[in-house]
Amino acid sequence: MKSKDEMFKGKKLSRKELMATFWRAFLLPACYSMDRMQAPGFAYSMIPVLKKLYPNKEDLGKALTRQSEVYNTTYAMSPFILGITASMEEEASSNPNFLVSTINNIKVALMGPLAGIGDTFFWGTFRVIAAGVGTTLALKGNILGPILFLILYNIPHLLTRYYGLFLGYDLGSKAIDSLSSGGGFQRATKAASVMGLTVVGGMIASMVNIKFDFVFKSGRTTLDLQKIVDQICPDILPLAVTFFMYWLLQKKKVKTSWIMIGCFVFGILFKYLGIFK
Repeated sequence: MKSKDEMFKGKKLSRKELMATFWRAFLLPACYSMDRMQAPGFAYSMIPVLKKLYPNKEDLGKALTRQSEVYNTTYAMSPFILGITASMEEEASSNPNFLVSTINNIKVALMGPLAGIGDTFFWGTFRVIAAGVGTTLALKGNILGPILFLILYNIPHLLTRYYGLFLGYDLGSKAIDSLSSGGGFQRATKAASVMGLTVVGGMIASMVNIKFDFVFKSGRTTLDLQKIVDQICPDILPLAVTFFMYWLLQKKKVKTSWIMIGCFVFGILFKYLGIFK
């Protein structure tokens, strides 16, 4: 990673804006949205950067809208994505040929893998080790118990946040420079789109749990509708429901709150009728 002086040489952004983003990122989970998850906090964290890059209110509004798309990853890993996003927004503000869709494609492509890494290290490793040390001392009445717990967990946490932000910004700048020639952006955009759709597809299969509850019996013969559907195309029902929700949101402009209420009502109804599990 470059030194701070080299990193910002010839750039619109400075250390000041990134540090403002760093501090705001601690409030990222403070405004969690059920439909956009951590997106409001992400957009809030990006405000210092976007205000510097887009003095025009209309451009600033478009950028904030762009940063309000669905976003969710481990909090400690978010500054890395914030750094990359800041670098791409900086390029978008000065290059009219920059494909702004690349920004969200890269975010979607990164948030899944980084969540896997972050959850493993911070929730599954550092927290457990720190809690083990802290509780052992606390059970003996040692005041160092809670103090060591906070120190052991937060030192790697804070270092990852701080250096992740600047590393992301530096890597984003290098990537933009290398992709600016030879049609690299078009290829990168396509690759990021494919990766992003793959991540979303995996989320649909693992997080949308809808199954048929029809079981036909005739003598000794039993036909399980869900097993038959799975043999034809596994998880086709969650995919169909997801596309239907997308159609309601994008085409019919139905509010998210009404969709959630509808899911709740029809879920109870279909379960009562024995259609879905």
